[in-house]
Amino acid sequence: MKTDYSSFERVEQFKYLGTTLTNQNYIQDEIKSRLKSGNAEYFVVKYAIQKLKNKIYRTIILPVRFVWV
Repeated sequence: MKTDYSSFERVEQFKYLGTTLTNQNYIQDEIKSRLKSGNAEYFVVKYAIQKLKNKIYRTIILPVRFVWV
């Protein structure tokens, strides 16, 4: 496609503001992509929280437990 001074390439899909747009308005791939991204972030946060819980347990709970025993 051409305009006055520019030409544009026709593509099947492209990413715009984090959303994949297609020439068919096919939303299933976008939903799958977002679910995959959400699951990945969930497991990152889950791992970070577990690590933090272990650190709190080792630095606060264990020392107090041995003092009272």
